[in-house]
Amino acid sequence: MTIMEPGRRRLRFAGTAGILSAALLLQGCLAPEQEADGEENNINTVADTESAEGEGNGNGNAAPDTALKLQDGIVGAVEEASAAVVGVTNLQTAGNYWTGSEETVPAGVGSGVIYKKEGGKAYVVTNNHVVEGASQIEITLEDGTKVAARLLGADIWTDLAVVEMEDAAVQDVIEFGDSDELKRGQTAIAIGNPLGLGFSGSVTVGVISGKERSIPVDLNGDQSVDWNAEVLQTDAAINPGNSGGALVDLNGLLIGINSMKIAEASVEGIGLAIPINSAVPIIEDLEQHGEVRRPQMGVTLFDLMDIPAVYQQQELNLPEDVTEGVVVDQVMQGSPAQDAGLRQYDVITAMDGENIANLIDLRKYLYNEVKQGDTVKLEVYRGGEAMDIEINF
Repeated sequence: MTIMEPGRRRLRFAGTAGILSAALLLQGCLAPEQEADGEENNINTVADTESAEGEGNGNGNAAPDTALKLQDGIVGAVEEASAAVVGVTNLQTAGNYWTGSEETVPAGVGSGVIYKKEGGKAYVVTNNHVVEGASQIEITLEDGTKVAARLLGADIWTDLAVVEMEDAAVQDVIEFGDSDELKRGQTAIAIGNPLGLGFSGSVTVGVISGKERSIPVDLNGDQSVDWNAEVLQTDAAINPGNSGGALVDLNGLLIGINSMKIAEASVEGIGLAIPINSAVPIIEDLEQHGEVRRPQMGVTLFDLMDIPAVYQQQELNLPEDVTEGVVVDQVMQGSPAQDAGLRQYDVITAMDGENIANLIDLRKYLYNEVKQGDTVKLEVYRGGEAMDIEINF
């Protein structure tokens, strides 16, 4: 299913480790190996000029109890989760100019999260762009131990990948939280390896700035939108090398997989993470099948809310009270959508009785609730008339 949103900036993942462009608006956070190997970084240190002991709260207390509790909560969460956050090194085969022989060299470094131990194996979730093109993968544990890993599966659309390794040196796994229950302003903690393994286990703290952000992404570099990533927005600092790392709550539970940041000169503090509730079914498919087995409708779609009201009423002939849904743009030949009788400009407002307000709702329901072989009832407006259409997957 191809999903497009009109009128949006066209953004993309950084496809090559180590190459960052000033014109790049959306970057995947994969650190170049040169930085991880110790290439000089410009680091400014700033001494703290204020002591917490000198900060009064108007009633003689050195610091508010709530601030102390928050600090303790952050420390506890990091202690709970950090052992499960690892470094992921992408090793690729390259030719040696002088000898003409091939050798395996590091191409980039990202992060990953150990989420499961079973049958002598440990399983790590990371980003697809962290392991893309790898001929070998190496995992670096919190204590510096390096373990060879094997790619089980990767999904370019959600930018997720799962790798497997021996679990003999693995001390801990992370527990999943519930990203659907997150609130704006809730504390969010990012753990990963910004700029590579030299800064492994780095912790940054912020808040959940927004939920259910839909970010248009160019996956193949052709300057057109291929996908809309559903992400959490946070102001916890996310930098190259943080990709695939953990975003956790104050209980140390995994609520997101750090993936991208808005990289524009005028933008500060917009990091993006894949919500764990969206990631779990993808992780399970990649682990068990090596790929994501998705039902496909065979349509291109627009959000109804992106279409001006005058066109909603004149071209689509919608009732005034229909303001949410998705609009069919194209129907592919031989697709389930064509077999079901869907047409261009049909407006889908519900699936099996579940309201579909936008593309995120449709994709979440389709990918999380529908399996191959299922029949789904669509509530559709065509030329202003409501109707039900059944589609078989």
